[in-house]
Amino acid sequence: MATLLHLDSSVFSGPASSSRPVTDAFRKAWLEQHPQGTVVYRDLAADPVPHISADSHVAGFVDPAAHTPEQAAAFAARVQLIEELEQADAILIGAPMYNYAIPSTLKAWLDNVILFGRTAGVEAPAAKGTPVTVVASRGGSYAPGTPREGMEYVQNYLQAVLRDTLGLDLDFIVPELTMAPQNPAMAELLPLYEASREKALQDAHAKGKEIASRVAA
Repeated sequence: MATLLHLDSSVFSGPASSSRPVTDAFRKAWLEQHPQGTVVYRDLAADPVPHISADSHVAGFVDPAAHTPEQAAAFAARVQLIEELEQADAILIGAPMYNYAIPSTLKAWLDNVILFGRTAGVEAPAAKGTPVTVVASRGGSYAPGTPREGMEYVQNYLQAVLRDTLGLDLDFIVPELTMAPQNPAMAELLPLYEASREKALQDAHAKGKEIASRVAA
């Protein structure tokens, strides 16, 4: 049975979020292809995973037989997240830009699932090749050639982590200028925002179908 791991990290819910409607479009397209499929969903804003602690970090480099009770408990929580990653046929991540970077809740999830010797740091990481689609929404534009190009730390960081470290097959959908409806100074950019949003929704639907077609039911 096909399994989609879906993570959202926007602090806003429903249509108030710029990333959630786009991840929803992908998810719906996926389920159209796999109506009996499994979606493992984590709302990292509503239900954050634990940040890495000394116990959970050290436990990743110690023989489980030698774990202290505290290390064993902390590591068990990490293993659950790692197994969800490993068992997914595809991954979908909503990653809005907050203050030039990803939400801290998403960083906490990444810190948990990056385990050298298992999901990273080996020739064949455990989830290598799994397709991952990231909806990287942002209030302005950080595209090549824009004034803030050098302040783009979402796609650059996630490329390093998801593609180069975890070995995932990474693709981005980028709704931009999402602050235009709220910021009067961006009023003239509203048509560009609306076009970017519509393209993101269309791309998400198409990508959801395309990724689902790769996975046997």
